[in-house]
Amino acid sequence: MTVHFNHTIVAAKDKVHSARFLAELLGLPEPQPAGHFQVVKLGNGVSLDYAEPGVDFPGQHYAFLVSEDVFDSLIAKIRERGIQHWADPRGQHPGEINTHDGGRGVYFQDPSGHYMEAITVPYGGW
Repeated sequence: MTVHFNHTIVAAKDKVHSARFLAELLGLPEPQPAGHFQVVKLGNGVSLDYAEPGVDFPGQHYAFLVSEDVFDSLIAKIRERGIQHWADPRGQHPGEINTHDGGRGVYFQDPSGHYMEAITVPYGGW
């Protein structure tokens, strides 16, 4: 039996704003409405379905494996827009990227307070 991850719901203060923020930074298609969600489609058939729960929620962590070209574009947009970013998940190296496992990585927050990560090589280099 094969199992594939299909989607997850991402809590947002403003689902349209948060979905567009991520889609634009990562060069993904414009989010589409689906019921009460704003859906960001990723390249492998997975979607992030943004919703506004109407309650406070803690920031979650979402990591994306991206190509070198997408990373170059992402980091350029982050820097051009003055978006805070870090080389590590604890924010100890502000304004920097990391080079773990022979790739590059960066952490940044979305408008709803979620911690986003983009890496070009999976952890462990595999």
